[in-house]
Amino acid sequence: MRIVMAGSSGFLGTRLTDRLRQSGHDVTRLVRRPAQRPDEATWDPAQGRLDPAVLAGADAVINLAGANVGDHRWTDRYKRVLRSSRINTTDTVARTLKQLSEAERPRTLLQSSAVGWYGDTGEQAVTEETPAGSTFLADLCRVWEAAARPAEDAGVRLVLMRTAPTIEASGSLLKPLLLPFKMGAGAKIGGGRQWMTWIALADWLNATEFLLEREDVAGPVNVVAPNPVRNIDFTKALARELRRPALLAVPGPVLDVVLGELAGEAQRSQRVLPAVLTGAGFAWTYPTITTALAAALRPEQATVS
Repeated sequence: MRIVMAGSSGFLGTRLTDRLRQSGHDVTRLVRRPAQRPDEATWDPAQGRLDPAVLAGADAVINLAGANVGDHRWTDRYKRVLRSSRINTTDTVARTLKQLSEAERPRTLLQSSAVGWYGDTGEQAVTEETPAGSTFLADLCRVWEAAARPAEDAGVRLVLMRTAPTIEASGSLLKPLLLPFKMGAGAKIGGGRQWMTWIALADWLNATEFLLEREDVAGPVNVVAPNPVRNIDFTKALARELRRPALLAVPGPVLDVVLGELAGEAQRSQRVLPAVLTGAGFAWTYPTITTALAAALRPEQATVS
């Protein structure tokens, strides 16, 4: 396939670009600076500028662009960054696709979204049919996904990838935890009973390729592992993998001081299930948190179950 990708320089985008090229696909990366290589094309999503010729004739477009949710405290200014970095890019891609003739238009748009769509689900297990929650992230995901709809209106197969935090040593979920856990200061969050939704990096990559190829799948897709875990069980599994104790707890008020509004997201319960992927026959390589952590932290010894 010939694929055009936005957000290719991020954590997931870098790894997906490598995977797709290894699989024999031709990937053109959208960059905001002047293009320096034949596989790059310049765009300016802040101004809504993308030459339709860049997308014309491609088989698929993948949009992973968006500022990292956990990089900064959620000041009013950074909230605007989170919103604009998603809405501007998605709107630019979708409107440009709509401008193309049917003969030139890519068949598929894989559009990034997040399990933040569901807000706090408590003990309830939710699927793609569950409506959006009422948190800041849920509202962000709602308008983010809505910005992609012009592509769907034009006849493009739109897949809304509601992705969970990925399990990988250098990823945003594990990386900040490894040092304190290795020092024996690993801790559950609050009471530890809240559900955590996650996916192994290898399975995220596999699922993305699966969704590229499965033209019968469209709409929201929860790109998550089939077995969410409680925070306390995640904490125990990570401590066991690192062979360190994890006897502490971080009280909610402490998180509020350290993280501000972002602390609320860290304490939310999300029990999100991958109904669409399961129904489509996708097979997870690392369906349990134990095997996913082993693959991330001891890849040479990881086992599949």
